[in-house]
Amino acid sequence: MPFAPAPAASLSVRQERFPIRGTFRISRGAKTEALVLVAELRDVDGRVGRGECVPYARYGESVEGVEAALRAVSDAFSRGLSRRALSHVLPAGAARNALDCALWDLEARRTGRPAWELAGLARPEPVVTTFTLSIDTPEAMAEAARAIARPLLKLKLAGDGADLDRVAAVRDAAPSSRLIVDANEGWKPDDLATLPAAFAKLGVEMIEQPLPAGADGALIGFDSPVRLGADESAHGLDGLEELARRYQVVNIKLDKTGGLTEALAVKARAQALGLDVMVGCMVATSLSMAPALLLAQGADYVDLDGPLLLARDREPGLVYEGALLRPTPGVWG
Repeated sequence: MPFAPAPAASLSVRQERFPIRGTFRISRGAKTEALVLVAELRDVDGRVGRGECVPYARYGESVEGVEAALRAVSDAFSRGLSRRALSHVLPAGAARNALDCALWDLEARRTGRPAWELAGLARPEPVVTTFTLSIDTPEAMAEAARAIARPLLKLKLAGDGADLDRVAAVRDAAPSSRLIVDANEGWKPDDLATLPAAFAKLGVEMIEQPLPAGADGALIGFDSPVRLGADESAHGLDGLEELARRYQVVNIKLDKTGGLTEALAVKARAQALGLDVMVGCMVATSLSMAPALLLAQGADYVDLDGPLLLARDREPGLVYEGALLRPTPGVWG
């Protein structure tokens, strides 16, 4: 992957809040707004590159901590910090993601070449994204599925004894939709004895992160009738070989890998190991989804519905036509 020299640039950071449409619930809690951090790099000619990240408490991050980490490297950008050097300055995570994506965006604006071309990729095509149903009663999730009528649904589960009822209700409400489910580490090992087989009968294609990261050893040698996906257990390149002993799918998110640069390497290595690839997101705006859309080309599952869960997206935003997500000039890169 090419690494162009980086120009001297000034860094600015700001918080932005976007209300969520209703309430978004997963097994760890609920929220009503997306709080993102935006990093902007401005070169001496006034060109601006932007990157967005979502600090995630599950990974030990806070908005204040990530914002401080971003501001702490401001002087390095005034000396021309490059994408290659960035990985030696910040660990993988939300802060590095915002800066890595801002550097891609700035390079695209400086050179007049789109980010996909700079990365040596083919021109991006539209992709079909999941639509996520947050945790609710089986009846409410079924009604949401019926109302949204999407070809690929992702169901958040709770590990509270009602998960099978939730999936069965959604299947009845959306008989033609493909289904994947996400336990967000909420299951116990005993759930493996019954739920995967029951879900297989309901046509579920994939179960994402059934057990807590670090406690998923029970998946080694487990002959699951439904493909298993790693999310919280998967971050960067390290540990992919071990993940392949537990899972068949890996969920790659830019906020985990620390940006598009590392994510592209993770995707290539995962595929070489025989893992299927899911490209996911935090609940965020189109500025987060746009670089991930490059990663999503050719992925087995695309879960870039963050803006669809918001009451409003930023302008300009990506174009969603139902479940079809289209590359949109002017958003990023």
